[in-house]
Amino acid sequence: MPEGEAGEAAGERPAAEIVATARQKFHCPACGAEAHWNPARQALICPFCGTESPATIESRTAETTIVEHDLAEALRRIPDEARGWQAAKIAVRCQSCHAISVFDPDKIARRCDFCGSAQLVPYDQVKDAFRPESLLPLKISEPQARDLIRDWYRRQWLAPNALRTKALTDTIKGVYLSYWTFDARAHASWRADAGDYYYSHERGKRVRRVRWTPAAGELSHLFDDDLVPASLGVHAARLKAIEPFPTGELIPYDAGYLAGWTVERYQIDLVAAAARSREQMQAALRRLCAAAVPGDTQRNLEVQATFTDQRFKHVLVPVWLVTYVYAAKPHQVVVNGVTGSIAGERPWSWIKIALLIVLVIFVLYLTNS
Repeated sequence: MPEGEAGEAAGERPAAEIVATARQKFHCPACGAEAHWNPARQALICPFCGTESPATIESRTAETTIVEHDLAEALRRIPDEARGWQAAKIAVRCQSCHAISVFDPDKIARRCDFCGSAQLVPYDQVKDAFRPESLLPLKISEPQARDLIRDWYRRQWLAPNALRTKALTDTIKGVYLSYWTFDARAHASWRADAGDYYYSHERGKRVRRVRWTPAAGELSHLFDDDLVPASLGVHAARLKAIEPFPTGELIPYDAGYLAGWTVERYQIDLVAAAARSREQMQAALRRLCAAAVPGDTQRNLEVQATFTDQRFKHVLVPVWLVTYVYAAKPHQVVVNGVTGSIAGERPWSWIKIALLIVLVIFVLYLTNS
C-alpha cells in the first residue's frame, strides 16, 4: 500500500485543494443546466425544465464489468489509476461528526448532511480517494422516503408528542455512502466437548445431568460480499439495522448516478476494513462450527480457520438521512435508498414511560386483589 493510503482516515494534514476531473458535467440538452440523477424516473433529469437526457447511463457502462480485487496485492499497493471520482468534485469535512462529504463544485454545502452542523471546513487529501468501481443506484424517491419516515415517526409511541413537529422531514438528504465488500473461501477445523442431557433421581427429585464426550469436525464456507461500512457520518448500528444492501444488483461506477447528490468519502481505509471483515468472518465461522457440534450442549469450542482467495470491492450505496435536534441532542433516521429499510434514533418521553409503569402496577394490583 502506498505511503499515505493507510493513514488517510486518521488525521490528514492540510494541503492545497485537489480536484479530480475526468468527465464532463451532464448538461440538459434543452436549457443547458446541469442534469441530476432522478431515482423515481431512473434517469438524468434537469431540475429546472424537467428534460430527460437522451444519453442513458446504461449505454456507457454496458461494456464495463465489476472487478473484484486481490486483497493481498491491494494491501501492498493501490494503483494511482484506481483513484479519483471521474468528475469534478470538492470535499468538506464536518468538525462536529468528522464526516467527509464530496459533492459537485456548484453545490454549496451550508450544513453537514449527516449531523446538521454548520462547522464545515475545506478538506484536502494528500491523494485522491480510492475510486469506487461499482454502485447501487438510488431507487427510493424522496416522496417515498418521506412517507417511510413519517410512518416510522408514528410507530414511536413512547416518544414525546412534540417529536412529529420537531423532527421535520423537510430536512431529508440523499447521500451515497462508501462501503467495502470482501469475499473469501474459508476452511475451519473445530473441536469441542459435546454434551448430551440425561436425567437421574436424587432424593426424590429429577435432576438433569450432562454426559460430555469429545467431538471434532471440519467445514468449508464461501463468504460473498461481506459488508463493512466505511462511513463515520452515519452510526454503525443504524447502518447495520438497514442492511443488507442488495450487492447482487451492483452496476459499474458511473459519475452520472452521482450527479446532484452528496457522496461521503471513505474514512475507514482498506487496512482497517479488511481487519474488521476478518473479525466478522471468524465470528460467523465460529457460529457455524458451534452449530455443527452434536448433542444438546457444548463447551470448550476451539476453531482453527484458514482463508484463501480473498478479494474486495469499493462500492457506493445510497441512503436517505434525516438529522434533527430534540432537547439539544441530535438524532438521526436512516432509510436504505434501495430497499426502503429504515432505522433511527429517537427520544423517549419519560412522562409516558412513568405513566405506563403506573398503569402496569395498577393492573397487577387489581389482578392480585
